[in-house]
Amino acid sequence: MASTTGRPAILVARKVFPEVVDHLRAHFDVDLNDTDDVLSPQQLAQRLQGKVGVLTTGSERVDAALLTANPQLKIVANIAVGYNNFDMAAINAAGVLATNTPDVLTETTADFGFALLMATARRLTESEHFLRAGLWNRWSLDMFAGAEVHGSTLGILGMGRIGQAIARRGAHGFGMKVIYHNRSRLDAALEADCKACYVDKAELLREADHLMLVLPYSPEVHHTVGAAEIAQMKRTATLINIARGGIVDDAALAVALREKRIAAAGLDVFEGEPKVHPDLLTVPNVVLSPHIASATMGTRMAMAMLAADNVIAYLTQGKALTPLNPDVTSA
Repeated sequence: MASTTGRPAILVARKVFPEVVDHLRAHFDVDLNDTDDVLSPQQLAQRLQGKVGVLTTGSERVDAALLTANPQLKIVANIAVGYNNFDMAAINAAGVLATNTPDVLTETTADFGFALLMATARRLTESEHFLRAGLWNRWSLDMFAGAEVHGSTLGILGMGRIGQAIARRGAHGFGMKVIYHNRSRLDAALEADCKACYVDKAELLREADHLMLVLPYSPEVHHTVGAAEIAQMKRTATLINIARGGIVDDAALAVALREKRIAAAGLDVFEGEPKVHPDLLTVPNVVLSPHIASATMGTRMAMAMLAADNVIAYLTQGKALTPLNPDVTSA
């Protein structure tokens, strides 16, 4: 529904913190999806009628059909650093500004990535299930013996801000040898800061004791890690994905885990999430979490506030804080 007050109207597509809504309401009429139900494409298109801006999450797809149905839309602000829910070609063609929330979640996400690595390497989920099932009736020397983390080789695929933060944790905190592969090599100063060595993808797969995926999703990187790549890894290796679902072939990974082609995996993201491939739920040597790498109260608040500030800045001053397509004509 369009504004009845004469002020610009925006939609907040998922429930957010009250402070963020109050911040937006100082400038706009705000339509809040406070039930937090995921809107279908048709529902989203309908709720956007008359709106000039929208705060989205990964649940909302912004594509040509949505933009055609809402030609008045000026800005789409994702509460995430990733934006594979955005059809950027369609957004650019429509002259709509798109924004994301980089930087504010880097350290929190890196913390979680390392937590997931540790839980996977040390078989935390397996051992907790064992204990909760009442199976712990004696101690043995090799009970749930996992993989070393300190002094091992950490491989990172994708070396943006989060990858670099993980590299620093591994090298400086755990004395790990850090190797990485990226579309472009870091400059020498950044490599030195991260204590990281650039290698090709084949060497990364072959040498990593723990392989961390931190690359952004695009159709070009779909199933970057599948059966062929897993076959190149050490049988003692672990695979950690905090990037995006679809980068890993989840079905192939489940087979590899069941057949012990690698030791274990830790996954925070999945193909088709919130659905999870059923075979991943039946293998013991995997740690699963529901896309929560950035989930601290402070970080999620900062993400939502940055998305709100992008909308406010663009619609009131013509320039957003973290645009994805800054060449779009100002509002």
